[in-house]
Amino acid sequence: MPAPVSSIRNLGPASDAGYARAGIHDADSLRAMGADAAYEALLRNGTSPHFIGYYALVMGLQGRPWNDCQGSEKIALRARFDAIKARVSGAGDAPDSAIEAILNQIGTGLRR
Repeated sequence: MPAPVSSIRNLGPASDAGYARAGIHDADSLRAMGADAAYEALLRNGTSPHFIGYYALVMGLQGRPWNDCQGSEKIALRARFDAIKARVSGAGDAPDSAIEAILNQIGTGLRR
């Protein structure tokens, strides 16, 4: 039987359900995808972005504790995290919802 996602350091039982919604059902599949692709899949399937969750995943895949991320490494991971969020959100390409489209059309939305 494959090891669950939660067998990866820093990931708990809630990770199993979140990654399963993204089509990632075991630790080996997550490792094969890599942190960035797996986290992007997670966001595309309804999980809200959270920087600590992202870098905990990166650290866990390296066998390191989540709080081991510091300094320039953390700054570099933040840039990767922001790039993932931008890809998922479309970086302003399209409104996230019908109401946002209407608000933008009348000039009161967040995106102009």
